Amino acid sequence: MKLHIQGWNEGAPIPNKFAFGKIPTEGRFELAENINPAIFWTDIPKGTKSFALICHDSDVPSSGENVNIEGKTISPDLPRVDFYHWVVANIPSSTTKIDEGQASNRVTPTGKKPGARPYGEAGLNNYTNWFADHPTMGGNYADYDGPCPPWNDALIHHYHFTIYALDVNEVSLPQPFGGPELLTAIDGHVLAKACYTGTYSMNRDL
Repeated sequence: MKLHIQGWNEGAPIPNKFAFGKIPTEGRFELAENINPAIFWTDIPKGTKSFALICHDSDVPSSGENVNIEGKTISPDLPRVDFYHWVVANIPSSTTKIDEGQASNRVTPTGKKPGARPYGEAGLNNYTNWFADHPTMGGNYADYDGPCPPWNDALIHHYHFTIYALDVNEVSLPQPFGGPELLTAIDGHVLAKACYTGTYSMNRDL
């Protein structure tokens, strides 16, 4: 199976239009267009009954102590954890693409609701946790929300878009669910998977 994304080459930097945040002309942070890229998959294995889609950043600092603090730099040696940006379950076997802008076409304060979409069931991404205590941005963030790594991180972040071909029509999930819950649900049902990566940084020095 192969996964294809329109907008950047495999392993190359992700354009700002697909990000949640970007480097502004002045200052440290500016909201970006937050548009999901066009994504499609081919060479589907025989016996596929549904798909699952996950995008995660594997380079998120394990400690938020120095995140986005002037005069501080997040060391590349700091242990890293996963941050889920896009979680979609129970994608019908007849669906092999999601169009650009179909899952997100702007930053939505307080988030997009989880649940049924034309292409599957949208789960929560980790902006739900990140903004949990924010007075104006807090809420449930579902479907796609793009990259926004710390502007003082000395490490370039890697974003892994992965499609899973499954041998079941649907998987049972708690409500709400996120990336870890979906990975647990599909365990033992994966016929094949394919991945497409991109990189992103908001550090002016990288």
